[in-house]
Amino acid sequence: MSSVTMDQVPELDDAPSGSSVTTPVYHIEICQSPSSTAKGNIIKEHVLGLLHRQKVAYGDFVLTEFDDPFLHEHVKSVALCDSDLSGSNRQTIDLCGRQLRLHVFQLQEDGPGMEELDEEDLAAATHWLLPARDLHGMWDSLVFDEDVKGQLLNYATTTLLFSDKQVDSNVITWNKVILLHGPPGTGKTSLCKALAQKLVVRLSDRYSYGQLIEINSHSLFSKWFSESGKLVMKMFQKIQELIDDQEAIVFVLIDEVESLTSARKSAMSGSEPSDAIRVVNALLTQLDQIKRHPNVMILTTSNVTGAIDLAFVDRADIKQYIGPPSPAAIFKIFHSCISELMRVDIISPAQQLLDLRGLEAMRFMENDATKSSLMLRDIANKAHGLSGRTLRKLPFIAHAMFIQSASVTLEEFLVALGQGVERQFQEREDLTKE
Repeated sequence: MSSVTMDQVPELDDAPSGSSVTTPVYHIEICQSPSSTAKGNIIKEHVLGLLHRQKVAYGDFVLTEFDDPFLHEHVKSVALCDSDLSGSNRQTIDLCGRQLRLHVFQLQEDGPGMEELDEEDLAAATHWLLPARDLHGMWDSLVFDEDVKGQLLNYATTTLLFSDKQVDSNVITWNKVILLHGPPGTGKTSLCKALAQKLVVRLSDRYSYGQLIEINSHSLFSKWFSESGKLVMKMFQKIQELIDDQEAIVFVLIDEVESLTSARKSAMSGSEPSDAIRVVNALLTQLDQIKRHPNVMILTTSNVTGAIDLAFVDRADIKQYIGPPSPAAIFKIFHSCISELMRVDIISPAQQLLDLRGLEAMRFMENDATKSSLMLRDIANKAHGLSGRTLRKLPFIAHAMFIQSASVTLEEFLVALGQGVERQFQEREDLTKE
């Protein structure tokens, strides 16, 4: 992988060193074809020519068809990403300017592997090589009401800056630990994986590839207590081996980290052997040790906010609540789903679907151009309270339950989507009756 900027400004840096004014930076992510062996710098030169011919953009875009034979052979896509996170309110983006950052990367085609310790029946961790094909596009699919994604990218920027400048960690401390907490189904784990993937792409000039180790917390904090922390040590020995490779950036993901709390509470109350608390203490000690390395970040999630171990909370630099999506976020989720179904011709693309900005520009007045979009907004309002995980499944459920046709109109699909929302709430009510 290769990443070269037009003016050689460090990656993720939104302003020149010493500047008091933040200059918006726009990232161009170039996905190189799996079979291509072309040099990143050469690919970049051709992409710059493409961007100069296009001259301007009006927000994010993805190009997959090219008039340049070289790009056609060596590049799968060219994408302007996260322009809404740049801090700029400008509508027009100059593609010939010096505020562009270009990143060339190749997706790893293999899926995740399993890390097993001492021939245990349950895998200790899932191991991803990044950037992974399975995670491609996940970042863009996640919709939040707050600027969570931008804040996490800014956090990574400062982490790298402080490490590069060799800030004395005894004077100013940072632990490289992120904690995302909130109810199930809100996208916490997906955001952790997507962040790891995004940073590997953005830092491709610094690191050749990425590693993501997803620790199986249920097995680690319940099944292995009798092993006196031995398997925890073995797990982190393997992680340390990955960190020792300076060509790689390593992400350690601990899902449902509240398991730490239940383990310590059970041990202290006497319902679990004292071995349990030694396991948890060993884990915290290992996290404290690996944070010293510049090429590692610890990503954690919790579904039970009030049950998170205080010893761990103190270690988290960011403690971000991820709640259920608002009606506006639900609209964006449904809008992206419908756009995808239009792309593959399941929904007839003959009718345009406006986004919220378009509706606002039309003052939410109903006419032929806004009728479908207003209908979708009403459905989004009715879907408020459903989890992000459920919302992403609803277009499929709506088609399976109420359409079952290879091609439908937008209006027909919206009717089915509304029925799907009603069905979800009815199912929830039925479950509570039982």
